[in-house]
Amino acid sequence: MSRLQLYGRPFVVFDAANKDHRRWFSEFNLHRSWKDCPVRFVLMEHEHGDLVTQIQRNLIQFYVDKEFGTETNPRVRDRSVSQKAKKPVDKPIE
Repeated sequence: MSRLQLYGRPFVVFDAANKDHRRWFSEFNLHRSWKDCPVRFVLMEHEHGDLVTQIQRNLIQFYVDKEFGTETNPRVRDRSVSQKAKKPVDKPIE
């Protein structure tokens, strides 16, 4: 058994719903290094491309689903994001 297998960081599939995974990726973006990350992220079998791009795609999908919901679990907003709350209009004095 090699030393990398004995002392290396464990392999983990990135999960955007995991707060620690998001924090570690944020630290990577800040320092441009995985040195402070206690795990090594890997790609799923069906994903392709480089690791950073896949993590960014997973995060985008996570935040879009969180904000707007999915087809199976739609999130209903109480008001539109683009509209401000309107003040009530005073009735004209007769």
